[in-house]
Amino acid sequence: MALTETSVGLGLRRSLLEALLTAAPGTFDFLEAAPENWIGVGGALGERFAELVARHPLVCHGLSLSVGGPAPLDETFLRKVRRFLDTHAAAIYSEHLSACGDSHGQLYDLLPLPFTEEAVAHVAARIRRTQDILGQRIAVENISYYAALPVADTQRAMPEIEFVNAVLAEADCQLLLDVNNIVVNATNHRYDAHEFLRALPGERVAYIHVAGHYDEAEDLKVDTHGAGVSDPVWALLAEAYRVHGRKPTLLERDFNFPPFAELVDELDTVRRHLAQAPAAAPPRALSARTA
Repeated sequence: MALTETSVGLGLRRSLLEALLTAAPGTFDFLEAAPENWIGVGGALGERFAELVARHPLVCHGLSLSVGGPAPLDETFLRKVRRFLDTHAAAIYSEHLSACGDSHGQLYDLLPLPFTEEAVAHVAARIRRTQDILGQRIAVENISYYAALPVADTQRAMPEIEFVNAVLAEADCQLLLDVNNIVVNATNHRYDAHEFLRALPGERVAYIHVAGHYDEAEDLKVDTHGAGVSDPVWALLAEAYRVHGRKPTLLERDFNFPPFAELVDELDTVRRHLAQAPAAAPPRALSARTA
């Protein structure tokens, strides 16, 4: 079983286990799970998980590696992840381009990194080490954030898009493209979501995330994964396919679950956008900013 450019998937959440197990064939094409939530899980839950991933391709999306954090990389954990990926033949492993821990432990939040060349070198080296341990390239996700970290006078503050592209190039890793996060950040930090999307290297996109958010105010969005996908996110997803070509796409929902049929309706919307998209991305000129 393998992902294709038109595969659509759902997050494997415990509250969705029964619905996923009893869904009609073809309802979804692949599943995404956080290894942290399933490593070492046995009993009935472990059996249901094993049954699902034996029937459907699996991608893994990490939550706690803190690939950009200051504490030493947790190589013991990464070796457990490698065994998990191998056991379940996971097609992709991804993590967040963020920090979520320090030397004192987990912070239980995804914090942005400073957009500096020093941070690029730091996180890229840790991604390369992660890839060495896992024996494969990983994908990193462009995260949502609500305040940029301050930059010392001796450092140059980079635009977010320049930072993301520099990390991808220096680490030689893939991108998990989250279109909802682009919409959230573009609103909160006052930039053009479509311009940001077009500046990303489409050849590095491993797969796409689409999700809902909460509109706190006209100029403030909160990335919740607890609501239906909004019209601006659907529009940016369609643009992503036009600019970067069709990619496997996962619908994220973490809480406030609607009836399963509503999630299936959203998956059908993803399929419609994929069907209307060109089979390949149009060629484009690369600049120093987007290379």
